[in-house]
Amino acid sequence: MAVLVVALYATMFGTGNTKPHLAIDLAGGTSAVFTASPAPGTNTIPAGAMGTAVTIMSERVNAFGVSEAQVSQQGSNTIQVEIPGHNSQTLVDQVGRMALLYFRPVIQSAAASAMASTSPSPSASGSPAPSASSSAKASSSAAPKASASASAKASGQAEKLTTLKDAASSSTSPAASASSTAKASASATPSASSSASTAASASESKAAATFATLNCASKTVANAAAKAAANALPSDYVATCDKDNTAKYLLGPAEVAGTDVKSASATPVMAGQTVTSNWQINLTFDAKGTSEFATATQQLYQQYTSQSGSGQFAIVLDGVVESAPAVNQGAITGGQAQITGTFSQTDADNLATVLNYGALPLRFDISQVSIVSPTLGGHELSGGLLAGAVGLGLVFLYVIFYYRGLASIAISSLIVAALLTYSSAVLLGPLMGFTLSLAGVAGLIVAIGITADSFVVFFERLRDEVREGRTLRTAVEHGWHRARRTIIASDFVSFLAAAVLYLMSIGSVKGFAFTLGLTTVIDIVVVFLFTKPLITLAARSEFFGGGHKWSGLDPERLGGTRIAFRAPAGAGGKRMTIAERRRAAEQAAADANGVQSDETKRVDV
Repeated sequence: MAVLVVALYATMFGTGNTKPHLAIDLAGGTSAVFTASPAPGTNTIPAGAMGTAVTIMSERVNAFGVSEAQVSQQGSNTIQVEIPGHNSQTLVDQVGRMALLYFRPVIQSAAASAMASTSPSPSASGSPAPSASSSAKASSSAAPKASASASAKASGQAEKLTTLKDAASSSTSPAASASSTAKASASATPSASSSASTAASASESKAAATFATLNCASKTVANAAAKAAANALPSDYVATCDKDNTAKYLLGPAEVAGTDVKSASATPVMAGQTVTSNWQINLTFDAKGTSEFATATQQLYQQYTSQSGSGQFAIVLDGVVESAPAVNQGAITGGQAQITGTFSQTDADNLATVLNYGALPLRFDISQVSIVSPTLGGHELSGGLLAGAVGLGLVFLYVIFYYRGLASIAISSLIVAALLTYSSAVLLGPLMGFTLSLAGVAGLIVAIGITADSFVVFFERLRDEVREGRTLRTAVEHGWHRARRTIIASDFVSFLAAAVLYLMSIGSVKGFAFTLGLTTVIDIVVVFLFTKPLITLAARSEFFGGGHKWSGLDPERLGGTRIAFRAPAGAGGKRMTIAERRRAAEQAAADANGVQSDETKRVDV
């Protein structure tokens, strides 16, 4: 046992882990429960999707610089995220956002509250085509505040693009683009090409009707539009708002998806040699994305130069337009782009992090969020420790009063169990992500009773053996043989209950079940490797072996006799075994009967 304790604490200090990881109810932090629903275009949750979502959420949390966070699946469609030490609703939103990124062509844009006419023009400003300046300023066009340049240069707006098939002809020639776009402008809604399917036409008409009445100045309406756009298929037309709710857009089918983004990083926007306060997100595409992006920007540049369409593409994240730059400096073929706009450093870092780890395979709704301040958590921890100290103190008083000298063995067992429990809780943190919660503290307090119950069973069986006249050494072995079966059965039931509770429960109840099961295993280890060997050694001492009145094994106090407890000396002063004492008693009884018989015969004569 000493070797085990020393090894555990040497590992603790050797690894620098000297304190257990605390859950949010003790350390303060944020807890959120996310409920999954199928991704757009599906009605079931695919096998393995929940596991993938847990992995992505964990990567997002870690990328935000949060340590000791816990992301775990609870049930078939629920994920719980616990972030100790961070009280942030924004962080929860970023972790749970689906991050569906698409690059869609801009068919039409307008001011947030503008009601479209029956013959909408491709440009919100009414100009034949948005100029470089008009696409950069929300005041002169309805596009969000984004850079007008779509070049690969850091200063340009080289955001990832979706091909404007629906604002231009499928032909890549400027003439064809101009022709098809003119037809689109003349119609009440943007018309589909002659080869488009009926479903595409229906989607286009529906989106155009929504765009005509969409009022992005209303936050409720804007949120509803974003949700509808996020749930739409990549091949659908959508009408949605920008992130600032200052403009609305009618967008065509997606040409490039966020899954083709290889990496994303946030950097400040440079103005010459000067670092500005604005930030941008730099994107690098994989081979597929590079090819699609080059094709899309080529088509949009043709639209821009021929003034046959908006020449803009929208970067749409979860149904919201992050920015919508115009491609005015040629096709982008290098596989790199930037998302620029009115991003702060925090916004840019968050967006880059979300894009880096990909979209979640499912849509998640936040069903519960709880934020605990560090002060409240500290008070709860202090209260839990106080309750444990009071419970332990009461157990100490009881065993001292009832078991007297044996109390030293009981208290030593409890101390060793406490040392093992603490070291286990500390080491299981980095090993398997265990965090001690308030419910876990309750499990530790209950464990005091479990450990006390084990040595009570052993002590009472030991006393029974002493009452039967056995020496203490013999009583220890006989009592242990009988007591250990009861101890194992009792601890097995406790461990089984803890295991079932852990498997069937969610949330903080798992913490209670885990600590209860852990301390039950530790109780078995302590009783077998510490309590029993210590009593065996104590039985060899004069204090316990001699049945001292303060030892807790005084035969007279237990209802026996001291002569029965201490074997009488035989020939040569040696102690007699129980069998020898019994034979001696039987011989003495026979001798007494023989004497009585002789006396009876003499009386009869």
